[in-house]
Amino acid sequence: MGTDLKISTRSTVERYSDALLDLSHSIHAEPELAFEEHRSVEKITSLLVEEGFEVDRGVADLDTAFVATFGDGELVLGLCAEYDALPEVGHACGHNVIAAASVGTALALRDIADQLGVTVKVIGTPAEEVGGGKVLMLERGVFDDVSLSMMVHPAPYESCAAKSLAITDLEVHYKGKPSHAAAAPHLGVNAADAVTIAQMSISLLRQHFEPGQMVSGIVTNGGTVPNVIPARASAMFDVRAENLESLQRLENRIRDCFSAGALATGCTHEVVQVSPIYAELTPDPWLADAYRRAATELGRRPLSPEQEQREKIGSTDMGNVTRVLPAIHPTIAIDCGDAVNHQLEFATACASASADRALLDGALAMAWTTIATATDSQQRARLLARGGAA
Repeated sequence: MGTDLKISTRSTVERYSDALLDLSHSIHAEPELAFEEHRSVEKITSLLVEEGFEVDRGVADLDTAFVATFGDGELVLGLCAEYDALPEVGHACGHNVIAAASVGTALALRDIADQLGVTVKVIGTPAEEVGGGKVLMLERGVFDDVSLSMMVHPAPYESCAAKSLAITDLEVHYKGKPSHAAAAPHLGVNAADAVTIAQMSISLLRQHFEPGQMVSGIVTNGGTVPNVIPARASAMFDVRAENLESLQRLENRIRDCFSAGALATGCTHEVVQVSPIYAELTPDPWLADAYRRAATELGRRPLSPEQEQREKIGSTDMGNVTRVLPAIHPTIAIDCGDAVNHQLEFATACASASADRALLDGALAMAWTTIATATDSQQRARLLARGGAA
């Protein structure tokens, strides 16, 4: 039975290959930022509606979130689709490939959903780069009935049980007092100096970071003109760690660095959490092994489990999903030369022939992983036993 089902899904992916590649290239050509992905959502949902999926748009009170559903089996598969882009560099994280691959898996499983006893859901998750769409959708019940979830992410290398870092985005705002920078600087309180002191404090703290902890940041406002003491200044920092517990310890110390800037300059300050906290990935071991078998059968060459432990893909709100239900977030390799995610060259590679191959292979690997899971009585029982309750 499993072999026939795999042959069926391969045939379906091949049949829809042109439509899937067109979808990927179209999303890539019109990049949209977090919570603004209206054109991308329309492209994805229009195809799914045409193919018989029931689509619910604007779920979880998010305009660019959706759920597309086919079937009524007791085992509910949630295929996450991402489609937001990055400022200036566009789809330099390959979310166009992610979205189209999940659609491809959904189409491949549609015709055998009854045989497998599954309900297939494509869950459109906006704002992965910043904003935490999946976190908000988890909190608002979108994943409550999902038994297992998966997606596949382009990267320079292939992994089946990808690791990521927990992250929180913090923006610090300093308020000082303006004055003439030459005639009366002593009457000013320099908010830009407060940012500088915070940056220096963080830099000196790096020597004492725990393994896996890191901070990166930018100045978002450093004043307006050089002859006025800046009364307002701000900076934004990504604070990351191996896990949520380590992240909390690091965040406490970074907030102290922010306070140091205010104390030294006489400014007041406010710290704003920009996005929900992203947890580290905790992939389901059985699903990751099933995906490894599928990817290897397709001729892909994943890193060994030992190598996977040494590689990290940054941070993702899919980590929060993996902490709530059995889920995986494998990466799939594309030919990108020396480029890595979030570089312009990687964006170019995400619309290449290599990315196209990765899209179709990723769609099929996820379909075969689902078949292996749904037809394994022990794993099926395990997933159904959790009741789909988040």
